[in-house]
Amino acid sequence: MKETLEAGAFGLLAGSALLVGAVLGFAVRFPRLVIASVMAFGAGVLLSAVSFELIAEAHREAGMVPVVVGALAGAGLYTGGNVLLARRGARQRKRSGHVRQQPSESQQAGSGLALALGALLDGVPESAVIGVGLADGGAISTATVAAVFISNIPEGLSSSAGMKSAGRSKGYVFGVWGAIAAAGTVSAMAGYALVGVLSTAVMAGVMALAAGAIITMIADTMIPEAFEDSHLAIGAITVSGFLLSFALSHS
Repeated sequence: MKETLEAGAFGLLAGSALLVGAVLGFAVRFPRLVIASVMAFGAGVLLSAVSFELIAEAHREAGMVPVVVGALAGAGLYTGGNVLLARRGARQRKRSGHVRQQPSESQQAGSGLALALGALLDGVPESAVIGVGLADGGAISTATVAAVFISNIPEGLSSSAGMKSAGRSKGYVFGVWGAIAAAGTVSAMAGYALVGVLSTAVMAGVMALAAGAIITMIADTMIPEAFEDSHLAIGAITVSGFLLSFALSHS
């Protein structure tokens, strides 16, 4: 029970960065290039964590087949959920409103709920792997917690800025990100609990599934905000985030 609560605490810690980003995004109107830069940095951090802490670990434990099956399944599940939510107004949920505007409730009824569910769809895989990593020996969890925490700040910042621009209230914005932080706590605890009942191959597949979902999320929601109408240093900033996460995972 103590270890399960510890996993939940790590998940809450990582998820709390969404609230930090939301406060910054709601309280301060950052220039477009600043938001693009921090989003690119966060994308690089997550890509590195997925590559070296999830895919590589899953391959080491169970080989290529669970990795391929799990990653493709994760990408498919995320894409399916994202398509459904995009049709209901959540397509631009990571957008700050500088280039592409999130829809207001008057423009598309139900878009507020879709945005909240989209944030949940983005956050659950990240949190779940924290619990999985902790149960799998602890080495993976430290780097993953750090990567998720770092990447969650620009996610919360950009998305909350877009919500504010679309006319959503402070209570709605902070309520959404507070709920996602709570869901991250539960997801991390569930990830920890899964390890004790699944075989090594299945567990590797679950790790790869989460990785596939995260990579798809980065490509669908983070990279477009970072790279659309942005400056030429974005690529170098993304690499910087990648290297920071790599250093954390090999320290």
